[in-house]
Amino acid sequence: MSDPGLSDTLPTDKESGDTAQELSCCGKPAGRPRAADMEARMDNLLHTAGCLFLEKGYGKVSLEMIAREAHVAVRTIYVKFGGKSGLFNAVVELRRAAYFSTMPALETDMRPLPTILGEFGLLFVQLVTMPAAIRLNRMVVAEAATHPELAETFYKVGPGQTREMLTKFFSRPDIAPLFRAELTPSILALHLLNCLLGDQMSRLLFPPQTQPDVAQLRAKVAVSLDLFLRGTLRQPPAD
Repeated sequence: MSDPGLSDTLPTDKESGDTAQELSCCGKPAGRPRAADMEARMDNLLHTAGCLFLEKGYGKVSLEMIAREAHVAVRTIYVKFGGKSGLFNAVVELRRAAYFSTMPALETDMRPLPTILGEFGLLFVQLVTMPAAIRLNRMVVAEAATHPELAETFYKVGPGQTREMLTKFFSRPDIAPLFRAELTPSILALHLLNCLLGDQMSRLLFPPQTQPDVAQLRAKVAVSLDLFLRGTLRQPPAD
């Protein structure tokens, strides 16, 4: 599927310039750019693309616009990401990975269940209440019908990955027996996320100007986890 507003063919080398030459720093000899320079240029590209998507909307942002703002060639974006959908995928995946990078892997974390879910819950709620995350969700919902690739990409690297991660956690041989037998791991994953999300509809329709502080979010997570555990554990926690 081609990106809206883009030409049907890739730009030629003459139009876009050679990628390696474009990534080399001014005043330095031509040749293969240093790894640090390329990484910095790609980080800037992803940051610029993310800002433009949030500011203007997915459908109104072209690769030419992103390339111009990030000072790269359109060809570079095609080579690295395959097009606009692939670039959006990278933006969402990078931000999600960076946010959960401090959390131990759920598949191997051997701490008590409330501790694991409490840490995950706080990170998750912090992420979904960020103003930028709320704007991203609103944009995806608004443009999903006209740009189905946007919705598919967002779900795959965002909510889909989170559900899969939790489903694997609730499938662990030491975790699954703690919960009621009729509740499958996928149901547990979805129910936990719904408990943590709370009033997502109001948050999307009437986004707050500022993000709640950590103390407020911890209190919300504690209530959400209590609700989740009381309704799903074989032996609910004692009062």
